[in-house]
Amino acid sequence: MSENQMVEMAAKVRLRAYAPYSGFKVGAAVLTRAGAIFTGCNVENASFGVTICAERAAVVAAIAAGQPELIAIAIVTDAPEPAMPCGACRQVLAEFNPLIKIIASTTQDERQEFVLTDLLPRANQGLPSKNV
Repeated sequence: MSENQMVEMAAKVRLRAYAPYSGFKVGAAVLTRAGAIFTGCNVENASFGVTICAERAAVVAAIAAGQPELIAIAIVTDAPEPAMPCGACRQVLAEFNPLIKIIASTTQDERQEFVLTDLLPRANQGLPSKNV
């Protein structure tokens, strides 16, 4: 699966986001070591604390399918610049792979790429490392 295909899948699922409060729709596509892609979009709630981000929705879908070995994630928004995962999403990603590749893109295909540890130093604090 190419990065372009991941970004396309994230862009497509972004259109399904439920964002009546912020209007900020996000789509994500996570790639597993087995080569499968799982997507997710943000789902807002009037009680903002229970809102789920697209990144976490995609991770949950991969885990529910029995594929916890995450190697890359693409995130798409219509912001002027690529949006980075929030702190909660960074921590969830770190649980499965502190070295996951992050591809942040706009709907206009402006991209930035990172390794999670660039955004969350010392991410593997806690349980023994599960690097894939």
